[in-house]
Amino acid sequence: MTTHPITETLLRFQTPAVRHLAWLCLAPPLLQHPDSFDPASYLPENTLARLLRWDANPELVPERLREPAERRLGHYFERLYEVLLTELLGWDMVLQNLQIRWEGRTLGELDFLVRNRQTGRLEHHEIAIKFYLGVVLAGDIRWYGPNARDRLDLKTDRLLNHQRTLSLRPETRARLASLGIRETVTPKVFMPGYLFYPANRRPVAAPEQVASAHFRGRWLYHRDLPSDSGIGHWVPLHKPHWIGPWQQTQAPVSDNARESLEQVAVRQVPRLFAELAPAASGDAWVEVDRVFVVPGAWPEPERARHLVADSGNLR
Repeated sequence: MTTHPITETLLRFQTPAVRHLAWLCLAPPLLQHPDSFDPASYLPENTLARLLRWDANPELVPERLREPAERRLGHYFERLYEVLLTELLGWDMVLQNLQIRWEGRTLGELDFLVRNRQTGRLEHHEIAIKFYLGVVLAGDIRWYGPNARDRLDLKTDRLLNHQRTLSLRPETRARLASLGIRETVTPKVFMPGYLFYPANRRPVAAPEQVASAHFRGRWLYHRDLPSDSGIGHWVPLHKPHWIGPWQQTQAPVSDNARESLEQVAVRQVPRLFAELAPAASGDAWVEVDRVFVVPGAWPEPERARHLVADSGNLR
């Protein structure tokens, strides 16, 4: 498995929250679109050095980043993004999570409204972090989230044609005007994440709208698991550590992986694992691959309703 080019940089960070933020800064977006936002193109040149200082000096870490991670990955991702915008970019946060209601119904919510200090423009940012597994069904390739109710094509359509355009609707303009905001708003979308390709099956091509440099992993059915020796260096990944890569000082304990793998069959819920190898320095074990293991019925729609929320994509 060839690791992503930025993985080595990310593994320099020992503090999980700082490493997660660094991943957010450097991760290529899954979605290629004229309105896609790329934080790396705006970050100051000293950003990496600044993050490394935070990593080495916890007292320098912004208070928002020191708060315990939310259970819902989407909420934690929003907090990381807030820190990126306000602390690393130094942009002005105009408003956040503003619900747009009209005639008694909710049309949607604006994730972020920020002032881009480099362009001077007011920007509306819609964000999501996503994990999709490529499946061949009836000859077609579909990309499902671990919670099979979520699909890349459906999320892309909603992100681009509903969430992105919400700030352009007259109802939203009227709501913003009531808050004293009357200037033109520029919409942006940001959706980083991972695509997981089927292991030991016919290769599938990445979707056309996905950037070629995206983060990758593998997925397989529980019935196709390798022998015990093949999972000896696996560790289960729990949110928020789906935001990779993972590292630890102690050697993997294979019993932990076996217990989590048993739960895939018992609870019929996909689980994410990192495959570790000794670091070149010899003082840590680091992620070299990540694998989703799914139950045999996945992703059949009639089974999707049984998948618990903890296994799915959020936002």
